[in-house]
Amino acid sequence: MFFGSTDALSAEHTSRFLVPLLHWLKPDISPAAIAHIHFLVRKAAHVTEYAILTGLLFRALRGSIDGFWRRAAIALVPALIFAPTDEFHQSFVPSRTASPIDVLIDYCGAIIGIVVCRAVHLALTSRSGAKSSSG
Repeated sequence: MFFGSTDALSAEHTSRFLVPLLHWLKPDISPAAIAHIHFLVRKAAHVTEYAILTGLLFRALRGSIDGFWRRAAIALVPALIFAPTDEFHQSFVPSRTASPIDVLIDYCGAIIGIVVCRAVHLALTSRSGAKSSSG
């Protein structure tokens, strides 16, 4: 995640592979459409990386923290701390900009990670309950 906040994954660098891909998929794509898609891909990356971070933290706490919601809250804390510090780091990278909106997007990603964990938890719980009642 720290690497993602460096110049290497700035908008300028990510456009180098995204723009040719979009032109290959749709040769007549407009510059405005490219800019919009590039923006959405970059924001989706924020959501995805924080959902994965929180999901992995949640999984790492399995067995050591009892109760789904307690474990979920503890898994959220590092993501909620890291998001603003990551944006602060970006404020020192000339090709990057720090944005409070990105922090909120990161927080949404972390919450989505917990929602996915909850869905998986419920699916596994209902499956194990069905197996034990039929056996």
